[in-house]
Amino acid sequence: MAWFKKTRKPRAAAPESSRVPEGLWVKCPRCAQVIYHKDLAASQMVCPKCAYHHRLSAAERLRTLFDDGAWEEFDRELVSTDPLRFVDTKPYRDRLTTTIKATGLKDAIIVAEGRIDGISAMIGAMEYGFIGGSMGVVMGEKITRGLERAVGRRLPVIIVSCSGGARMMEGALSLMQMAKICAALARFDREHVPYISVLTDPTTGGVTASFAMLGDLNIAEPGALIGFAGPRVIEQTIRQKLPEGFQRSEFLLEHGMLDLVVDRREMKSTLARALRFMGCSVPVSTPSEVSGSPSVSL
Repeated sequence: MAWFKKTRKPRAAAPESSRVPEGLWVKCPRCAQVIYHKDLAASQMVCPKCAYHHRLSAAERLRTLFDDGAWEEFDRELVSTDPLRFVDTKPYRDRLTTTIKATGLKDAIIVAEGRIDGISAMIGAMEYGFIGGSMGVVMGEKITRGLERAVGRRLPVIIVSCSGGARMMEGALSLMQMAKICAALARFDREHVPYISVLTDPTTGGVTASFAMLGDLNIAEPGALIGFAGPRVIEQTIRQKLPEGFQRSEFLLEHGMLDLVVDRREMKSTLARALRFMGCSVPVSTPSEVSGSPSVSL
């Protein structure tokens, strides 16, 4: 029988959409291993097969570093006023509104106080999901206030950088934050209080060119991209092929730009040891604390 005379069966109805929720599995971009998301989260977003470090949000970062994942945040309500009334593909004000709703943050950094293995410390953790972790007026103000608050109480400061650099929508005002934060760090340094810089993927532009490289101790995560201009821009400028691994944390460690490269799963213990070496100690309990009186929850 000719094919056109065959009785055609109606097509089966499309199957119902999968009832399996999305986001349960994550594919590692380096080794292509498919990882159960809960297992990945349990290892602090580090691939168990190849140790690739996935990015963390600012809140996730603080949870990995502070004891019991508890902290007190400062200056949470500061938000950019769009000083230049900047417009590119859409108004900067609209971009801010959208990003604030998406991240739940008012800007690209959380500055908070908590304890690291019992040692009180101030940490500024950047949020790459907020316009690429870019540094604007609010970030500069929050870091400066954090440094001033910390030096008054002689608390060590740790800044975890994850940024594409200065925020172009705020123009020269964003670049001014480089000098502003560096001046605050100079005052901080004169008081002999420790400042540790932790560089994660990526740390670039004006952040690298200022406070990210000024730590008493500069620590990076494995494989982090760290530099001022991007590698493609450099290659096009000098018209030469860059060395393998250029601008990665291991390359910078080898060339004396970093002090340590530390796996994220060992970062908290490494920071605690460094703070103790720098003279920071666990505060002695007061009589009220010993007697079990209630304290303020961070």
